[in-house]
Amino acid sequence: AGMAVQVTVLPSPRCLFDDPVQICVAGLLPQQAVTLRASLVDESRELFQAHALYRAGSSGELDLSRSPALGGSYSGVEPMGLLWSLQSKAPYKRLAKRNVLTPFYVDFEVYEGHEDMSHLLGKCTNERWFLGEGVKRISVREGRLKATLFLPPGPGPFPGLIDLYGSGGGLVEYRASLLASRGFVTLALAYMAFEDLPAMPEVLELDYFEEAVNFLRKQQQVKDTGIGVLGLSKGADLALSMATFLPGIKAAVSISGSGFNSFIPLRGNGFTVPPHPYDLGRMKISDESGLVDFSDVLDDHKDPATWDCRIPMERSLAKFLFLSGLDDTNWKSDLYCQDAVERLQQYGREVEFCFYSGAGHLLEPPYLPLCQASIHKVLGVFVSWGGQWKEHAKAQEDAWRRIQAFFWQHL
Repeated sequence: AGMAVQVTVLPSPRCLFDDPVQICVAGLLPQQAVTLRASLVDESRELFQAHALYRAGSSGELDLSRSPALGGSYSGVEPMGLLWSLQSKAPYKRLAKRNVLTPFYVDFEVYEGHEDMSHLLGKCTNERWFLGEGVKRISVREGRLKATLFLPPGPGPFPGLIDLYGSGGGLVEYRASLLASRGFVTLALAYMAFEDLPAMPEVLELDYFEEAVNFLRKQQQVKDTGIGVLGLSKGADLALSMATFLPGIKAAVSISGSGFNSFIPLRGNGFTVPPHPYDLGRMKISDESGLVDFSDVLDDHKDPATWDCRIPMERSLAKFLFLSGLDDTNWKSDLYCQDAVERLQQYGREVEFCFYSGAGHLLEPPYLPLCQASIHKVLGVFVSWGGQWKEHAKAQEDAWRRIQAFFWQHL
């Protein structure tokens, strides 16, 4: 019978979700054809799976960091391909972590041959956590704030970040918990569609966000050199507004965002930034898929009639980083981002930016699989987000490195 087939995950079967791992198989026959499959069941019991065809080396071993996949969910040498290509049977599902106190368990199985998966040869489980050893999760309901604070272990002082998600609302914690696991005190902040916060607020108050900044600045473990903010989509323009209108923000990251205020008026002290004009009549609904494409709903951002909606970022002393995907089918984030970058450069401001070809709207922490379309929680329609699998996965890895390097540098 030969030796049993072993599947191992190195350096350890337990890791953080954004950690790359090395998946190895030993005990196969020389040149044996096998199929590897990854399976993950999310918190709503949805099954996500990926598979790839491999051939063992001359001594019956496989190392996914060196052996190329010959087909399946991806091909070529892709050490983490089994994770980033996970897909649900049901269409339009997004893999996201609601409870960061538990891990995702990913099963890696090896089956004989390339045809069917009837003969299991070996398997192992990779526990992928969103909360590092010793990171504290603290629910915050202070004043008006609805947030969760994540504290890295130890006395610090650590750089402080505020983390904002998009117009789907809710209190999204998984990116903040990973950032805290990497050494940032991070406050995940809800601002719409959560508890008693309305799904579509008539106005967003700048002083709510100021309250969050003040709360974070007074935490003992937070460095007093200034705060960072990062946001995705609607959260991105809020991050830019915070950096512009609130004191103490040193660095801001915009992911798939725009340099103008979108959809909801933002009220400050004695002024209001109106939302960029839009017309939902311009949204397109695909006949075959039923997916909604929002990319044309906004009026032309080059039209001076829209300029009172712009965020006057050039007034800010913060450093900026803009990230966007060129295959974003939800929002013209590359154009809007280019516009914002050019505006800052005109005023002689230092700004970093990165455009990713083949990446979609939802640039997430690495190894979360591409979600090309899913339900928009607030609008209740299925929305197309865009992205190509392999390019999007590479973009997420690069963006994650850049975001952390940027905050370490400026905070």
